[in-house]
Amino acid sequence: MALTPGTRLGPYEVVAQIGAGGMGEVYKGTDTNLKRHVAIKVLPAAVAGDPERLERFQREAEVLASLNHPHIATLHGLDEIDGHQFLVMELMEGGTLAERLAQGPLPIDEALTVAHQIADALQAAHEKAIIHRDLKPSNIAFTADGLVKVLDFGIAKLMETDTRSEEHTSELQ
Repeated sequence: MALTPGTRLGPYEVVAQIGAGGMGEVYKGTDTNLKRHVAIKVLPAAVAGDPERLERFQREAEVLASLNHPHIATLHGLDEIDGHQFLVMELMEGGTLAERLAQGPLPIDEALTVAHQIADALQAAHEKAIIHRDLKPSNIAFTADGLVKVLDFGIAKLMETDTRSEEHTSELQ
């Protein structure tokens, strides 16, 4: 069941639904305490009782909380109110890369800038041993001033490092 405008989740008031996918419904909201717009990602009620989905939702929150990078969406919090599990994140008001590409190809200089910012975000995640695993144009968003942000770490995976190969490499040097 989708949330309707005016619905309150603690200090957050739903303004409008802005997206939906396999891992959640996303709403534009207002943080009434801090007087700012936010994105509220809600785990749909139909899957809120599924332990695997709850675990993935929790993992997404933990992954986002561990990443502090200008090209990765900022997580403000994780909460549960009235049976609704939700993440609160910074709101991207510049649309998605999918929306931009639907208007036609990007000019080469803009495409290179976007690609560079995405690569920076992924490098930061990889340095923390996190693989995104769902990189696609709809998971790349823009801030109102055009900065690229990578979204949706819902199926991200922690890389397993093989310390034996690292030890072997250091022995060879």
